[in-house]
Amino acid sequence: MEPLYIESTLKTPEVKFDNKTGIFEVKGMSCAEYALDFYKPLFSWLDKYIEDPQSQTIVNIHFKYFNTSSAKCILQLFERIAQLESAGRQLEINWFYNKNDEQMLADGENYSEILGIDFVMKEVS
Repeated sequence: MEPLYIESTLKTPEVKFDNKTGIFEVKGMSCAEYALDFYKPLFSWLDKYIEDPQSQTIVNIHFKYFNTSSAKCILQLFERIAQLESAGRQLEINWFYNKNDEQMLADGENYSEILGIDFVMKEVS
């Protein structure tokens, strides 16, 4: 299994999933009209990772914006990642949000509540 790297575009985020270190990053905009087309390869990659994960996985999320169709895919992404904690692995999810972006902070808190997993909320300027 190889790490997954996808460069960002104007409508899709940068993705860095490293199965060797257990560090995953998603950063940027997620507003593609057909978000599922973008996220399907991430789901497939995660399904394989979950079969043989590191003892600790760190997930760093920093969205500038995401649309409604992306929001559903992001939840599905987190649901897969949450399986790691259910399997007894250490999981840390860091949700980065810009200082004045109260909506992005609320979005992170909502995902945390839905999943029943504590996110580390990290304000950046």
